[in-house]
Amino acid sequence: MKRIILMAIRSIFQLPFWLYQIFKLCDTEKYDATTRYAYLHKITPIVNKRGRIKIRSFGLENLPKETGYIMFPNHQGLFDALIFLETHERPFVTVMKKEVKDIFLLKQIIKLLKAEIIDREDVRQSMQVIMNMTKRVKEGENFVIFAEGTRSKKGNELLEFKGGSFKSAMNARCPIVPIALIDSFQAFDTHSIKKLTVQIHYLKPLYYEDYKDMKSTEIAAFVSSQITDTIRANASQQSGE
Repeated sequence: MKRIILMAIRSIFQLPFWLYQIFKLCDTEKYDATTRYAYLHKITPIVNKRGRIKIRSFGLENLPKETGYIMFPNHQGLFDALIFLETHERPFVTVMKKEVKDIFLLKQIIKLLKAEIIDREDVRQSMQVIMNMTKRVKEGENFVIFAEGTRSKKGNELLEFKGGSFKSAMNARCPIVPIALIDSFQAFDTHSIKKLTVQIHYLKPLYYEDYKDMKSTEIAAFVSSQITDTIRANASQQSGE
């Protein structure tokens, strides 16, 4: 929370204009996805820098050349989305829990990105979100979904990846991109405002031919292991810098 306040204070003069632009871009009929996303992609590095956060990005060359893929990162906290907004150049859509849909600014970001809202307690609604994702991915949209279902409160350790999170990818037969986030939790989930370096690793994707004979739980376990191995190799390396 202290770092969020720091970001706001250091952006006090630009903040009203940024908010005005974001509210304006919520008109999804007037502004296309590329225009809407480009604005967030432009201002996010400024906000992160003012929060004393440096993001080191690796493996962007691993992203599929064609759009219509789903990224599966580990989930560490609220800052995770800002890492993607700074490093991922193409528009993407998020899947967010219903509990955040009415929070100021998040509500507008959800509308701007045309995010899917999921009610984890409603099986029928969750299935509808999976169907919506499948359709949208087939049409060329990119998605980010947190397969753990909720943020890990164990730092760089992962919670279990849920097999159901991969159903949309399986149904769409689209590329699955594992993403490893390192030290993202330290941005907003601690009380520190010290300079911080956060890592994001875009790992090699799984294409349909790679996973077509696997069950959703097997895909989940494989993706989780890829992320875990990357975190273990790079988190220890960073701590030794």
